[in-house]
Amino acid sequence: MTALASAKDTEMVENKQSASPNRVIDIENLSLTFETNDGPVHALSDIDLKIEEGDFVSFIGPSGCGKTTLLRVIADLEKPTAGSITVNGVSPEQARLNRAYGYVFQAAALYPWRTIAKNVALPLEIMGLSKAEQQQRISRNMELVNLTGFEKKYPWQLSGGMQQRASIARALAVEPDLLLMDEPFGALDEIVRDHLNEQLLQLWAKTNKTVVFVTHSIPEAVFLSTKIVVLCPRPGRIYDVIESDLPRDRSLDIRETPEFLKIAHRVRDGLKAGHSYED
Repeated sequence: MTALASAKDTEMVENKQSASPNRVIDIENLSLTFETNDGPVHALSDIDLKIEEGDFVSFIGPSGCGKTTLLRVIADLEKPTAGSITVNGVSPEQARLNRAYGYVFQAAALYPWRTIAKNVALPLEIMGLSKAEQQQRISRNMELVNLTGFEKKYPWQLSGGMQQRASIARALAVEPDLLLMDEPFGALDEIVRDHLNEQLLQLWAKTNKTVVFVTHSIPEAVFLSTKIVVLCPRPGRIYDVIESDLPRDRSLDIRETPEFLKIAHRVRDGLKAGHSYED
């Protein structure tokens, strides 16, 4: 082989590697068992999952299938009992210490005695950032979630949907690469939920964050996601991983298209096959 050919081959390999997406989450043979007074509870079993940079991945399944537990493992809020997981190439614990992710809970979890701006600022205060840097991040992320002008309001003065948007702004304020969302819109009515789904997609497009999203809603999972992970219970395991080829620029009208309905049908079939309606 000539030196020229060797150099060309090396360049091709390097270009291929640089064109490949970065692996954000890598899970192999992961299991988690809780020890209780009534005996062991097998929450997760043999989970294998790869999530790439810029993915929007939804976990969907019935109650008790381990959706939130798996999200909490990624966040280092639960420890697996077998298998391996890395987040940005390091352990979940190190990723947490690196502030690699923001976490949005089912409830907005805003402190009622703090203004919205002060709630968004809370993790920034803990990080010890200067007042000037805090203000810049508050303004930038309040604008991202369309809450500019509500900085001095208190949580009880905002609607449920606006409170969740404030919670998202707080999660984004630490400037994470990864956004973990545990059914953030589950308690909202359908009209508000649809509106926030559209806003979340716009936010994702602006920030290019990697998002892992837990939901019980088939339309929500299909509308939001580039990848849908269908889980089934006892123990929690992955039944199907569905790659979506829907365009990233979506409106709610896409839910009436044959392409959308085909994916939704596959998700529904997966839930049925996983015995989701027998529990």
